[in-house]
Amino acid sequence: MNNSKSILKVLIPLLLGVILVCYSISQISISKLVQYFKDADYFWVILGVAFGILSHVSRAYRWLFMVEPLGYKPKFANSFMAVYAAYLINFTIPRAGELARASILTNYENIPFEKGFGTIVAERVADTLMLLIIIGFAFALEFEFIFNFFITKFNLSTIIMGVLILLLLAILLYVFIVRSGSKIALKIKEFIGGLVEGALSIFKMKKKWAFIFHTVFIWVMYLSMFYITTFALSELDQIPLAAVLIGFILASFSIAATNGGIGSFPEAIVIAFALFNITEDPSRAFGWIMWSTQTLVIIILGGFSLVYLPIYNRKRVSI
Repeated sequence: MNNSKSILKVLIPLLLGVILVCYSISQISISKLVQYFKDADYFWVILGVAFGILSHVSRAYRWLFMVEPLGYKPKFANSFMAVYAAYLINFTIPRAGELARASILTNYENIPFEKGFGTIVAERVADTLMLLIIIGFAFALEFEFIFNFFITKFNLSTIIMGVLILLLLAILLYVFIVRSGSKIALKIKEFIGGLVEGALSIFKMKKKWAFIFHTVFIWVMYLSMFYITTFALSELDQIPLAAVLIGFILASFSIAATNGGIGSFPEAIVIAFALFNITEDPSRAFGWIMWSTQTLVIIILGGFSLVYLPIYNRKRVSI
């Protein structure tokens, strides 16, 4: 039974990715997509790639602050290569990259697996909080747009009813979590407790401000990477900030939907940009250009990391 669940966890995202790739390609001719790739200004694409690499450099460096209180001083090079190896492995088996990253650090830095994995989970907590802050910022910055969008799509009474229903559901969920002893309620409690505990643990670090700086820097680089790459297509020259923020948010969620966002990434961008009356073809082409270039970098640096890790550490031992 457990084996069947594990297989399904691998196959379902992969199958969904294949379906979305087929759907995406059916919505734009190959020749037109190729033409968009040819016409793109690769100065902006390369600059976006550079921002992406900087975010991963910062991620690798940030992790050093997390293991220092545990009594370990790993090499930055091992942390950097572990990050890229993890991203590459996530393309094959969803969320297996975190386990692989912890294993790499166990093998080459003698950090116990459970401790290494625990720090990686804490990192995810910090990243989740940053994404929630960006969502909140987008909502506050573009409140008028979001409000007007819903007003045009739904009448005011429907919106009020929807808000009241959401509030009622939130209250019921809160009561269920607090009072229920079911497995689902306990898992939700554990998740929320872990989120809070992980967030609070950041402020207990010796170098907490450095950790917070790198966390903010990572997500600034992510946003910059997304925004800068839009300059590569002339059709997206006048793209509004709201479209960038919402596109970035939906694209971030799409990466969790399939292996590395294959198929889902460009379609998430199409959905986001369509809210701002941006035509599908350049939106879809932008999604494919950005996803393919970032993926290519992960394949190159992730593959290099997996090959070079044992060589680099053998040299260290021999010295």
